[in-house]
Amino acid sequence: MRGLDFSVSYTTRLPRPRERNGRDYHFVSAARFRQMSASHEFLEWAEVYGNSYGTSRQQILDAQRAGKDILLDIDVQGHQKVREQLPDAVSIFLLPPSFQELRRRLTRRHADAPEVIERRLVAAREEIRHWREYDYAVVNDDVRQATRALRTIVTAARWRRDNQKGTILEISKTFGG
Repeated sequence: MRGLDFSVSYTTRLPRPRERNGRDYHFVSAARFRQMSASHEFLEWAEVYGNSYGTSRQQILDAQRAGKDILLDIDVQGHQKVREQLPDAVSIFLLPPSFQELRRRLTRRHADAPEVIERRLVAAREEIRHWREYDYAVVNDDVRQATRALRTIVTAARWRRDNQKGTILEISKTFGG
């Protein structure tokens, strides 16, 4: 979608097969991550499944200055931290159609060991309780339909009154106001 960038998170975990540094994540050492955190380089960060994940504050600021929207792929902890700092950010809770389907998807992708999948499922049971904290909820039961829903939400958010303020003020001047 034009004008929408994807935030590439930093992580201390090792890359999975086919993941590329700078595209999927910025893979850094635990020491480097701690240094970045101590320097307040993250908008949000969290420890998840024994690894650290964080969103670059600078990347968000750069996108804002360029007039772009930025999509963050973060968990509930990250959402809570972002909401504190950017209360007007639009938030979307993306969820699978069922717990059983989540288990099936995690198992079929063959990316994690069984004990990691179980930890993720335990976390999912906790995270589902937070759906009310989000502005929107999208069930990912059909990828094309979920993608359309996400695009619709982004488009609608762009037309919010506050996001149109500059344009409206300029038009208002033409009316002598």
